[in-house]
Amino acid sequence: MAEVQDSFLLVIDVQQRLLAAMPDGVQAPLIKQLGVLLQAADSLTIPVAITEQYPKGLGPTEAELLQLSPSKTAIEKTCFSCADADEFMTTLRTSRRRSVILTGMETHICVLQTALALQGQGYQVFVVEDGVCSRTPQNQHNALQRMRQAGVIITNTESVLFEWLADAKHPEFRALSKLIF
Repeated sequence: MAEVQDSFLLVIDVQQRLLAAMPDGVQAPLIKQLGVLLQAADSLTIPVAITEQYPKGLGPTEAELLQLSPSKTAIEKTCFSCADADEFMTTLRTSRRRSVILTGMETHICVLQTALALQGQGYQVFVVEDGVCSRTPQNQHNALQRMRQAGVIITNTESVLFEWLADAKHPEFRALSKLIF
């Protein structure tokens, strides 16, 4: 279960040019789900990191997401696995969080490699199924199956949100539940 005191949210490579290459009808729902998670993480004081894969070629992170996390500077990388990006790993280790919630693009490349590498380092890894995408549904499906078979927890935005809240008596319950209803 994703517990608020041990969670770390990672938004992988949701960049303008890469987002534009995603199938029609995928972009807006993805941004909506990531927005819910970013707002919840902010309200619940969950650390967040945002990465950018070769921003000179793929552009910056989608502006709407940066507005929801204005204090975050994107971590630039060229490696596909965020676990190979020193700046990200320093940020994660410093947080002392052991559950990493993965979102972003592309499911079958950077998300997959990051999930498997972090799991191999002893982190509990959650991949938010409605918070990731690939250019083809087949690649996304294959990656989710591979991660599930490897023991990565495949979840969804609402499950993560309500696991973080844990109880309807949580002081942030009313505000955060409005994000999905």
